[in-house]
Amino acid sequence: MRYFKGKQFKKDIILVAVGYYCRFSLSYRDVSEILKERGVSVHPTTIMRWVHEYGNLIYQIWKKRNKSAHHAWHLDETYIKVKGEWCYLYRAIDSEGHTLDFQLSKNTSSSSGLFLHEKIGQTVWRTIGSYDRQGTCFALCI
Repeated sequence: MRYFKGKQFKKDIILVAVGYYCRFSLSYRDVSEILKERGVSVHPTTIMRWVHEYGNLIYQIWKKRNKSAHHAWHLDETYIKVKGEWCYLYRAIDSEGHTLDFQLSKNTSSSSGLFLHEKIGQTVWRTIGSYDRQGTCFALCI
């Protein structure tokens, strides 16, 4: 990858450090100590820079490679408070309970719930709505 050109450490070390931080929710210092046990001395600030620089890139590559075609998924709309403001959280959940995608919106509209259809590219679909005990609507899109 051309993204790692000119870096002091090898690509593999950077990927392992960012992977440890993102996958296991470790602190930068913990990742630094794990790498030190394996013979690589990296300052926690360096790991922080790597996460900021490569975290989103690694996530986008992972998302492309782990894309699977699910025939049925659920759209969950929840009203939550974020930093003192009420927002709508839309989540697309597959049949195994994994979150496929999400969107946070300040207001509810017909286009807000359809964000996933644009990304998946489905042209033919139908919605079957069901409600749980708290009154949250789950729309099964097939």
